[in-house]
Amino acid sequence: MLYEDSRLSPWHISMYYGLFHSWNRSKFQNPISICRSELMTISKIGSANTYTKCLKQLDEWGYIKYMPSHNPMKGSLVNLYTFDTTTDKSSNITADKSTDNTPVTLVRPSINTINNKKHTKPNKQGKGKSRFTPPSLDEVKEFFLELKSTHDQAEQFHNHFESNGWLVGGKSKMKNWKAAARNWVKRSSKFNPQQNDRLHTEQNKDYSIPL
Repeated sequence: MLYEDSRLSPWHISMYYGLFHSWNRSKFQNPISICRSELMTISKIGSANTYTKCLKQLDEWGYIKYMPSHNPMKGSLVNLYTFDTTTDKSSNITADKSTDNTPVTLVRPSINTINNKKHTKPNKQGKGKSRFTPPSLDEVKEFFLELKSTHDQAEQFHNHFESNGWLVGGKSKMKNWKAAARNWVKRSSKFNPQQNDRLHTEQNKDYSIPL
């Protein structure tokens, strides 16, 4: 559209580029506040008269809406139009609408959500861990026989842990009573070697036979 307009000079095009640059920096929100010294630097215009003339003519020819400020403490305002060549010609030049120029904010996953996904602890339930159940005296006796121990040792083992609430070392809850029973038998055989020898003595030995 600009290249078809014979009224436009290089100064007009340079001025429009400077305005568009400022509009882009404001994320295409209208109106934008302009500073003469800054806009002259961007558009490479060295004359204040040329600067004012280009602004007024761009406004007159329908490229911008120039709203000059007579307050030295307040900058002038400019509305830039949206030129849409893909739609009907009647809507090629549209006045500023806040809904049309509202910048689109991309929605990204939040860090907390990502951290939650990464650091979510698996549910510990349902892993098949069985709760410890103290064995009966008969179960202990049967297992001690399998270990080639005696019913007396089984009773001592059962009475000891039954009295202290089945705590290992008097502190930790027991998890495997059979492992504790094996250790009990090993310690018993270590401190009672005579009993250990008696366990392996033949029960049907004929003592009438002279040595």
